[in-house]
Amino acid sequence: MNTVTRTSQPHVRWLTLGGTIITQLALGSVYTWSLFNGQLSQKLDAPIGQVALAFGLLSLALAIASSLAGKLQERFGVRNVAMAAGVLMAIGFWLTAHANNLLMLYISAGVIVGLADGAGYLMTLSNCVKWFPERKGLISACAIGSYGLGSLLFKFILGALLSHFTLEQTFMLWGGITMVMILTGALLMKDAPLQQTRAGQTSGTRDYTLAQAVKLPQYWMLALMFLTACMSGLYVIGVAKDIGQGLVHLSAGVAANAVTVIAIANLSGRLVLGILSDKLPRIRVISLAQVVSLVGMSILLFTPMNESSFFMALACVAFSFGGTITVFPSLISDFFGLNNLTKNYGLLYLGFGIGSVLGSLVASLFSGFTITFSLIMTLLVISLFLSLSIRLPQRHAATEQLIPHA
Repeated sequence: MNTVTRTSQPHVRWLTLGGTIITQLALGSVYTWSLFNGQLSQKLDAPIGQVALAFGLLSLALAIASSLAGKLQERFGVRNVAMAAGVLMAIGFWLTAHANNLLMLYISAGVIVGLADGAGYLMTLSNCVKWFPERKGLISACAIGSYGLGSLLFKFILGALLSHFTLEQTFMLWGGITMVMILTGALLMKDAPLQQTRAGQTSGTRDYTLAQAVKLPQYWMLALMFLTACMSGLYVIGVAKDIGQGLVHLSAGVAANAVTVIAIANLSGRLVLGILSDKLPRIRVISLAQVVSLVGMSILLFTPMNESSFFMALACVAFSFGGTITVFPSLISDFFGLNNLTKNYGLLYLGFGIGSVLGSLVASLFSGFTITFSLIMTLLVISLFLSLSIRLPQRHAATEQLIPHA
């Protein structure tokens, strides 16, 4: 079993955890974006659909920045990169406040804020997980759960700001608050030491560089699983209200309750499956998440839905999505080691950005939910087969085994 090199200051890793939680709370605030679509649509005299594209660009930029964060951390350290991300986020929101056309909105709120969020998100998460090799699932749950909680926390903060300040002032205050939180969190962080193996013990998994990992079939099997989870979760979450009104014929007010159901289920998935992943083989936790998602998609596809079954389907998909993105960082470290986690997970995390647009793209091409749901369900069945058959990469075939939990 890999063990962290102990530092002469054992409290450092707990300070790093605290700083990571504060930073993740601030970074998660971007998921309140829908609060601003209506006012921005009026200000820019543009359809809400075009305004909402800014968030799609943000998600894509977030994924791209996450894939590059490992290189930045190697060169500048986790603290410096996180601080730069905080300042860049504030700049992005300041420019958003002054955006007077769609292009400027896409650059400021989409590209700049997305790059800042991505640079901080995956790097600080991976660094924190490295400090706690014996509790990887729990620490991922704390960090990613904080990211999810950030959207709920800032929903109330930004709602209050909007009731007392103008739209422009709210964006600038939003940037200021998140910058202070991220800078504070960054000051508490320290780069995790390299993982070492105790003398006399053999490690179940050696450390793979990114160049080595991408040559293994397991890497791309995991990539497809992750892409599928992101596509199903992000698409269904993004159009939940529309599904409720279009397929279940709910009123707009009742369909809007989908936001609350999704938030609770998403957070529950992060906490429950994250903690469970320290007690069971992590790949089996992913299989469980896939089965739950399949149940949700089956309800959406094959049953005459009512209000209760609709919310149950949403809860299944959101629970699975939240749990999957929580367990995956630790799962990647199980396969390819902890030392290169930020890089190895960073490239795979591009699936989040691709998944965020792929579902909507398919839906727009085929004009409806059914084809998209069918594609997602097919990918989920393939992913479940992969999760049940995948094995750890081994240096000696004789030692091949199912993934052990850390």
